[in-house]
Amino acid sequence: MKFFFYVFLFLFTLNCSINKVSNNHGFRLLENKAKKIIITKSNKNDVRDILGPPSSISKFEDVWFYIERKKTNQRIIKLGKKKISVNNVLILEFDKRGLVASKKILDINNMNDIKIAEKKTLKKFEQDNLLYNILATLREKVNAPTRNKKK
Repeated sequence: MKFFFYVFLFLFTLNCSINKVSNNHGFRLLENKAKKIIITKSNKNDVRDILGPPSSISKFEDVWFYIERKKTNQRIIKLGKKKISVNNVLILEFDKRGLVASKKILDINNMNDIKIAEKKTLKKFEQDNLLYNILATLREKVNAPTRNKKK
């Protein structure tokens, strides 16, 4: 009986943490820092001073991406599964002079759930029909080594 009491006490103390454990990826407080960037007045150097180097740079256009993601632990019943609590992406487009032309912030509400199709692609031909079987036997006869070939 004492064993079960100690196990219960151990699990109870694990669940009593005040602060939830969270993992941050990318930049912290991206929305607050993005407010400091002024369209058509801030240039690339100002953006690097405020935010630092971008997470990703577009190869085709002059667009910079900054990413912030925060995952937090859920309740003990969920057995350590983490939930995305913050997911922000800042998209900055620059003009030819290097000034910020536009800025857009995408948050967790803008995420799209990708639904994978469950249907299977069907073949255009079936290998079990009569014509396929006839052609297969002819192909085997043509490709077979010749026996007792006389010259």
